[in-house]
Amino acid sequence: MKLQRLGVFLSFLFLLGCSAEVRKQLEPRATAFGPLNQLVVVAEGSIWESPIRDTVDYYFSSAYPVLPQPEPIFDLKYFSPEDLLAIKERQQLRAYLILADLRDRNSVGTKLLLKDVGEEKVNEALREKGYKTSIGLDKWADGQILVYMFADGHDKLVQNIKENFAAVIRRIREVDQEKIAAGVYLGGVNGSLKSELRGALGVDLKVPSDYFMALQEGNFAWIRKEAPEVSSNLMMLKVPYRDQQQLTKGGLKILQDSLGRKYVSSEIPDTYMKVNDIDLPMLVETTTLNNYFALEGRGIWEMENDYMGGPFVSYLIHNPNTNELLLLYGFLYAPGEDKREYMQQLEHVMHTIRF
Repeated sequence: MKLQRLGVFLSFLFLLGCSAEVRKQLEPRATAFGPLNQLVVVAEGSIWESPIRDTVDYYFSSAYPVLPQPEPIFDLKYFSPEDLLAIKERQQLRAYLILADLRDRNSVGTKLLLKDVGEEKVNEALREKGYKTSIGLDKWADGQILVYMFADGHDKLVQNIKENFAAVIRRIREVDQEKIAAGVYLGGVNGSLKSELRGALGVDLKVPSDYFMALQEGNFAWIRKEAPEVSSNLMMLKVPYRDQQQLTKGGLKILQDSLGRKYVSSEIPDTYMKVNDIDLPMLVETTTLNNYFALEGRGIWEMENDYMGGPFVSYLIHNPNTNELLLLYGFLYAPGEDKREYMQQLEHVMHTIRF
C-alpha cells in the first residue's frame, strides 16, 4: 500500500514539473466525430463570399455518381477560422477543407495555415505554380483529415481547386474507409459464407456477418443483405476471358443484363432486371482493384414491366492467375431512402476481393 501511495505521489510530482506543452501531450486524445460524407470548409469571409464558394460547391457537392435521385458527394458545412477556433467541439469533426489566400498574411486562416504546413511549403507554392495542396492528419482529434488548399490570390485558389479536387476527394475517401468498415463489419465476418465463395468461385471476399447466400450454381453466386429499409445485393460470375471486346461498356452491359434477365424478377409475370442507360448514362472507366485490371461501371437498373429500380456499381476484373474474368455486380433496392452511404458500404465489401 505504501509503495502504491509513493507511486501516485511521484506521478503527481512528475506532472507538476512538466511544462504545459508536455502536460497537453499526456492528455487523452479525442476521437473525431461527425457523419460520413460531411466536409467542413474553413475560409475567411472574403474567400467564402467570392466566386470561390461556387467553385467549392460545384466540385465538392456535385452529384454522387450515379444515383436515381441526386445526392451530393459531400454535405458541406462552413466555418470562418474564428468560428472554428472559438469552440473546441468544432475542432473535433472528421474532415476539413481549409482555404487560404497567401496575399492576406494577417488573416486568421493564413496564420493557421503557416503554423500547420510551415513557411517552406508556402514559399514552394509561391516559387512554382502559385498554389499548393497539403494534407494533415489528426491535428485536434484522432481520425481526422485536414486538406489545406492555398494560393497567391483568389484566381489561383480557384485553379488549385479545379486541378486537385479529384485527388482531394480520393484522399478523404481513403480515410473514410475505416469508419465505413466499422459499420459494415459491426457483427464481424461471415466465415462460412467466405469459405463457400472460395470453394465455388476461387475468390476471397470479406463478407459481413449479415449477408447470406441467396443462390449459388456453377460459376455464379448471389449474396444478399436484407434490412427493412434496403436490400443490398452482390452477384458474382466467373467467365473465360476470350478477347478485349469483353472489357468494354457493351461487354459489361451484356453480362449484367444476362444475370438480371436470368435471376431477378418481381412478383409480376414477365419482369426482369436490366440496365437503364436511357434515363441516366452508364458510366464506365478502366481502373485497378487491388492491383487487378478492371472495368468499373456505374448506373441505374430498372425492372422491365414493373416500377422498381435503383443504383448499381460493377467491376469486371481480369484474374491473371487463370486468365478468367470475374464480374462483381452490386446493386441496391431502397425505395424512398437516401442511397449514397448504402452504396459506399456495398463498394467497401466489393473492394475486399482477392484471387
